[in-house]
Amino acid sequence: MNHFLLAQAAPSASLGTLDVILFFVAVIGVIAFGIWQGNKGKDEAGHGGTAGYFLAGRGLTWWLVGFSLIAANISTEQFVGMSGQAADWLGMAIASYEWMAAITLVVVAFVFLPKLLRCGIYTIPEFLEYRYGVFARTVMAVATLVILVGVPTASVIYSGAKVVSVFFAGYSVLGLDLGDITTGCWIIGLSAALYVFVGGLKACAWTDLIWGASLIVGGAVVMWLAFSALRDADPADLIQTKVANSLATVEDLRDAGGWERFKLLNDGRDGEATAVTGENLSGGKMHMVRPKDDPSIPWTALIIGLWIPNFFYWGLNQYIVQRTLGSKSLAEGQKGIVFAAALKLIIPFIVVIPGILCFNLYNNDLRSEAVRKNQITLDAMAAGSTSVYPFTENFALTDPNKAREVLNHNARLAGESVDIDPQAAPAELLAVNTALLSKAAGAGVAQGTKLIGYDYDAAFPTLLRNLLQPGFAWFVLAAIFGAVVSSLASMLNSASTIATMDIVAKLGHRIRGHELSDRALIRSGRGFVVAFVLIACLIAPGLGNPKFGGIFTFIQEFQGFISAGILSVYLFGFLVPRTPRYMGWVGILLNVVLYGALKWFIAPEMPFLNRMAVCFGVVMATLALVTLIKPMAKPVVLPTTDLIALESSKSAKIWGVVVVVCTLVLYVIFW
Repeated sequence: MNHFLLAQAAPSASLGTLDVILFFVAVIGVIAFGIWQGNKGKDEAGHGGTAGYFLAGRGLTWWLVGFSLIAANISTEQFVGMSGQAADWLGMAIASYEWMAAITLVVVAFVFLPKLLRCGIYTIPEFLEYRYGVFARTVMAVATLVILVGVPTASVIYSGAKVVSVFFAGYSVLGLDLGDITTGCWIIGLSAALYVFVGGLKACAWTDLIWGASLIVGGAVVMWLAFSALRDADPADLIQTKVANSLATVEDLRDAGGWERFKLLNDGRDGEATAVTGENLSGGKMHMVRPKDDPSIPWTALIIGLWIPNFFYWGLNQYIVQRTLGSKSLAEGQKGIVFAAALKLIIPFIVVIPGILCFNLYNNDLRSEAVRKNQITLDAMAAGSTSVYPFTENFALTDPNKAREVLNHNARLAGESVDIDPQAAPAELLAVNTALLSKAAGAGVAQGTKLIGYDYDAAFPTLLRNLLQPGFAWFVLAAIFGAVVSSLASMLNSASTIATMDIVAKLGHRIRGHELSDRALIRSGRGFVVAFVLIACLIAPGLGNPKFGGIFTFIQEFQGFISAGILSVYLFGFLVPRTPRYMGWVGILLNVVLYGALKWFIAPEMPFLNRMAVCFGVVMATLALVTLIKPMAKPVVLPTTDLIALESSKSAKIWGVVVVVCTLVLYVIFW
């Protein structure tokens, strides 16, 4: 191949030229297949017009729905964010997002989906018009678009580009450096926009089928290779990565296999051993339950907090629910959702466990990535920056001298003097810096980028780079890249559907006095695809800043502004027909205001899942109180469509019970 077209500047990259060629052939081939399927039969009955473009002609079968749900959901949000949090201190606790989702999906299949499909809606906000009125629909549509485009869409682009940048470091195509985050963002964004622009939801569903199946196979291969590497690793190196309170010794590791080593290193027990990370790892990474003061998933969140984003995401999130709205019948949709729930049970084994393994195997690589990131901040500090800088306990542990330099810099800007004990523990350095940051904030001093000890978001890409050999690397990377593009395409498709059907169509009808044509609506949808991908690609490169706390946390945190309020409003909409119509928009806006107040003013230290629980309780109580004091005189009667069969699936109910039981068993094992 021409050197200008494909240049390899870094021999350390794991991909050979053949791998790169096969990767691009696979990606381009699947996208072309999706476009072909999206346009196939577009003039046939039921496959044209807005239903054909936005809802795949309401003709998706259960297996398309199931794989499409998984492919739309599993992306580098998981492979970068969730895997990174597992490598950090959360370990298996982060798997609750997946295993609780399995139970959530079963509930969605038999409680949420029947009510949504009976109305024949295109979008989730559209239901609010039938139940609460046009204004409630508009409020939700606008709030959803702002969060969807600015947070998960941009985050998926960034996290996908991070995989590309780590794995393709040193390669260039047509003069573009594939190791550059910004370049990766634009490649991913434009790839997704291309086929959703042309083929709509049907193109997404068919490519999801391929990417979803490939993703599960590829993830399983990576996990197997990681355990093989752990089995063969030097016990003297591995012992440095054991969690706090682990009693493992070098001799224990020497005689153990891969799985036994994994348990010895990450299963915390009573004892005095100290983890290399310096974090609070009580209980170890093998356990689901975290302390109640854990900033991400305290055990209290398992009672209420974690259910809120789960039910919002799987039951009321447009980019997920849209493929179920395109089901050919209620029974097909239910079977597809239960199938997706079963697949969710295996996701932690191909995402979470590899993340933990990466820290055990390649913590030095994660440290090197952090050093590279930190250097930018340290250079700015050395040049006389007027900002103060936070740092993690890991940073103080791995580079105590630099931590002291940062403390002196922060003390000077805060107008304080510090006398630091040369033997001070990392926790003490962190406590001193926290006090300085508080003092500086009171004086109006700006806060800069957080300095980190390890770049945990690089965990899964690092695993790929170190484990995959030329000849097979292209398949796993193509599967992961495809999952990124698939999730992004789903988000762009759903965002354009909301913007078109909930805003443009309503405004067009009001201004012109008649319904807009299908051609005009499809043209609008395609225009929004282009606009939204441009916005997201401009936002995405900046999400690598450590101040966001990891990409997975960033996504979940900011969806909290709307998730509890929307879930509350829909629960009352489904179950309480006399709740006043104006409470539809009041409930959503109340959650936005309350969540913001808790996050920035009232309790900024509160874990975000607990904030969601508080907001959910307040909004639910408000809706209940208003309904009791002033209920509607007549209950709202929702419309019923005759577009699809609405008979429930008996087999889906049976398998749904099986999925719930399996989930509970997994919790017992890893509790």
